[in-house]
Amino acid sequence: MFYDKAKVFVKGGDGGNGCVAMRREKYVPRGGPWGGDGGGGGDVILRADEGLRTLVDFRYKRHYKADRGRHGEGKNKHGVSGDDLIIRVPAGTLVRDAETGEMLADLVSDGQEVVVARGGRGGRGNAHFATQNNKAPRLAEKGEPGEERWLSLELKLLADVGLIGFPNAGKSTLISKVSAARPKIASYPFTTIQPNLGVVRLKDDRSFVVADIPGLIEGAHAGTGLGHEFLRHIERTRLLIHVLDTAGSEGRDPVDDFQITNRELTLYNPVIGKKPQVIAANKIDLDFAAQNLQRLRENYGDKYEIFPVSAVSGSGLDALIYRVAHLLEEIPPEPVAIVETQGPVVHTLQQRFTITHEEGCFVVEGKEIERHVAMTDLNLEESVERLQRIMHRMGIDSALKDAGAKEGDTVKIGKFEFEYVN
Repeated sequence: MFYDKAKVFVKGGDGGNGCVAMRREKYVPRGGPWGGDGGGGGDVILRADEGLRTLVDFRYKRHYKADRGRHGEGKNKHGVSGDDLIIRVPAGTLVRDAETGEMLADLVSDGQEVVVARGGRGGRGNAHFATQNNKAPRLAEKGEPGEERWLSLELKLLADVGLIGFPNAGKSTLISKVSAARPKIASYPFTTIQPNLGVVRLKDDRSFVVADIPGLIEGAHAGTGLGHEFLRHIERTRLLIHVLDTAGSEGRDPVDDFQITNRELTLYNPVIGKKPQVIAANKIDLDFAAQNLQRLRENYGDKYEIFPVSAVSGSGLDALIYRVAHLLEEIPPEPVAIVETQGPVVHTLQQRFTITHEEGCFVVEGKEIERHVAMTDLNLEESVERLQRIMHRMGIDSALKDAGAKEGDTVKIGKFEFEYVN
């Protein structure tokens, strides 16, 4: 099967915990805090690989997690950072946040990378918290949790030329004649149920990649037939070869077929409808083909180049592919918008937190406070006292009081619940 869509869960590695340790050596009186920092968690990275053609690997594994950082140790030993997790995807993969629909990257070139889930930073050891008033702190930070999200992956094949046309028009036979591709061929509609790629090599050492797109029918842009699933693969092509059953062997009119298919392309995406096309008038060696070829020339000959061919016998294919190779030299590759994931940092004034009341529980939301809570070791009294000071400085205490919180109410921050104390 050909898989061009996938949904996966990714999570950056958690940071390692900071260490609480004291320096105790015979000739070092009042040695002080000596706890090391935790290591940072690894990132989850998607890397484009031109050797891959489908997203089939994500059918069997959908959850990916990078290594976490090691915990800090005594003697001020810092934990080792976790390794990054690199996931290979086919070149031509669009990466979106599954919940928001935001496009994170368009991986179009071999080796291109994007970080989709960053690892958490390591927690600081108690050596960082020594002050003039507290020279032996017994608190340290836990590691920051790594980012996590669901991703939507969508593959758009990278091909120079797309073969389009109604089912059984002869697209698969044509690509099998001009390249080494070997698609399934039979005399019934929808033989091709997945895109096929082939490389056409000419005697003058020129070459181009052609994609055989499963047959389109009327209503394809709205999901009828197979067209809705595979129309996206035409978007990156520079030129279209419109294959027509000139003999009308399936009881259809090739003149109408040409009009219907182009209308479906335009309804799906107006940009595709404006792509350059040449017409491959296929099955020219069958009955009624000559009459229909004349009609095609009368209706479209002034706008499109028409090549009478027989995909079965190979007649006329050389003229077609050499003309296509020449046209491709005149059509520059379309620039693909690449999402910049490492741009300059822009600081904007944002609300630090929000408070909502849900079913007897006050929910405090905000990245800053949620990170502080997640990195606080709630089993250490000094750590809890530090968190209380942070919440007070941020104004969360007074904001909860203004929101109507009373003694004993439940306050939820991230994954943790607390009892409100006035």
